[in-house]
Amino acid sequence: MTALTLGIRNPLMVSCCIMTDRHHRRSRHSTSNDIMSEKPKVAAVQMAAGPNVNANLIEVERLIRDAADSGLGLVVLPENFAFMGRQDQDLLAIAEADGDGPVQTFLSTTASRYGIWLVGGTIPLRSSTKQRVRATSLVINDQGSRVARYDKMHLFDVNLPGADEHYEESAVIEPGNDAVVIDTPFGRLGIMVCYDLRFPELARHMQGSGVELLAVPAAFTALTGKAHWDILVRARAIENLAYVIAAAQGGYHLSGRETHGHSMIVDPWGSVLAQVPRGSGCISAVIDRGFQDSVRRTFPALRHRRLKCR
Repeated sequence: MTALTLGIRNPLMVSCCIMTDRHHRRSRHSTSNDIMSEKPKVAAVQMAAGPNVNANLIEVERLIRDAADSGLGLVVLPENFAFMGRQDQDLLAIAEADGDGPVQTFLSTTASRYGIWLVGGTIPLRSSTKQRVRATSLVINDQGSRVARYDKMHLFDVNLPGADEHYEESAVIEPGNDAVVIDTPFGRLGIMVCYDLRFPELARHMQGSGVELLAVPAAFTALTGKAHWDILVRARAIENLAYVIAAAQGGYHLSGRETHGHSMIVDPWGSVLAQVPRGSGCISAVIDRGFQDSVRRTFPALRHRRLKCR
């Protein structure tokens, strides 16, 4: 395979699992070796969450059920999948203690029930002060056990150019300090949350730990999403020769906020394998480790770096 042929993809590798009626789930007794012997499927879930946690979780389970029915092994949920309040301060009222709470129980139970690995978007966990929370993404394995926690590092404190929109996440969210890369049956997985996408040094830092897939829960605004979402998601894939599974909020919320949607799965050559524009839905695609290895071997940009990310 030469660099000129790397953009050619097999259309059979992409599928959309919106409103599927199939019920052929992967066996709960499948092992990690079974998954690795196949070309595993991954999914990104999209929704427009509101302030009712129970209603959001019902919608999430419906979408996860559809995803699991199409034989997927890894599902990524969007940022704030369980709760999008009328204002950021509303997060304080539903914040859970680390390791204990209904949303965390939901993630564990759902992952175990459907036999999937689950990247749980973000949920508010209590921080070191009562005035702020951590925006936490939990990774749950197919047995329902938590295997990783990532706290969003970069906080969205901006005035949007040309719009009457102001955001100050740091008023309510305490930033995390550590990047996370873990081994999964699907490859080395790293997590970036929403605004983190604008900081390529985070992905480069994770590349030092051998990251092969990036899960990106997000809730981009309509304005910033239209301008930059596609570019940023594809750039992180291209720069790191990695698969990117970007799960976004998409639609209108009761707070008056509008999110961009356009959840995407992108391959290491920057090709968009699957995308859903707005509203609730689920997209899936195959992770082809052989293709990724070939890209990294024939186009060895990662080995050509002259400056190291500290």
